[in-house]
Amino acid sequence: MTATSDARPRGARLPRQARRRQLLGAAQEVFVSQGYHAAAMDEIAERAGISKPVLYQHFPSKLELYLALLDESVDALIDTVRKALSSTSENKQRVAATFGAYFGFVANQGGAYRLVFESDLSNEPAVRERLDRSVQECAEMISEVIKGDTDIPEEAAHLLGVGLVGTAQVSARYWLRTGQRMPQEDAEQLMARLSWRGISGWPLSS
Repeated sequence: MTATSDARPRGARLPRQARRRQLLGAAQEVFVSQGYHAAAMDEIAERAGISKPVLYQHFPSKLELYLALLDESVDALIDTVRKALSSTSENKQRVAATFGAYFGFVANQGGAYRLVFESDLSNEPAVRERLDRSVQECAEMISEVIKGDTDIPEEAAHLLGVGLVGTAQVSARYWLRTGQRMPQEDAEQLMARLSWRGISGWPLSS
């Protein structure tokens, strides 16, 4: 689960892990609203209710703080997709659950999707590595299901997995950006139906 802010009066003492959680929550609010370049460590510290030296004790640089938050956001997405794929053994429902995972991620993770899908620091190698991981691991999980049920070659199955990930990601972001004019469940089912009509054309292997 991604971090959420738990601001406390300046000077309140917290266990290290609780303090880290608090700082990541404050950082998520600032990075999501302002992007990496405009975000300031002073503002993150102020929002968390601590001094900037305390913030630097936990995260020596703004980049390290951003990467820690990005790791959590990417892990949350991957875990959401993993749970969706394992929620049923019926492939049509697996497709629907996967789209549900992406639409739910953009709608319910406190804007964390903007770090994963719309980062303004994607030219930084360490950031690019994490963004690529979010696509590759999700696509690999989907391709494993495809390979397990069909005679599609490995490379073709992986490309299909990447295609499904891309479709889910782009459509979910578009749905959110345009004001959620369609109910979330209807949007998920619409895109799942489109994808299922394509992928179901490959017969199950014996």
